[in-house]
Amino acid sequence: MKNVEHIGIAVSDLSAAEKLYSALLNTIPYKREAVESEQVTTSFFKINQTKIELLEATGPDSAIARFIEKKGEGIHHIAFEVEDIVAEMERLRNAGFTLLNETPKRGADNKLVCFVHPKSANGVLIELCQEIR
Repeated sequence: MKNVEHIGIAVSDLSAAEKLYSALLNTIPYKREAVESEQVTTSFFKINQTKIELLEATGPDSAIARFIEKKGEGIHHIAFEVEDIVAEMERLRNAGFTLLNETPKRGADNKLVCFVHPKSANGVLIELCQEIR
């Protein structure tokens, strides 16, 4: 793992959250993107090397909608940048971690992603991210 790639925050109203985080961070989002496979719309902020990803559900069955229903808005996941996502997935499987997907899938911000089950990581949902080359 190279570094923290971003922190994902589940929100109910993306436009309202963008206004709030724009005021808080004193910057505007650099990208808004729909990820249809995950039923979310994302908005990214960047301060130096730190990214914040706001996630709004676009469907009632999405993971973000279920998260907000159970826990309310807030931190959803921490993402780590990796050099080789397939190798990192294999390493984590061999170390006993439970992965939520068998193969990497396309995520937001031009990334391949895979999630580590929170039960394997002290209650924290971990995302692995690799830049699509």
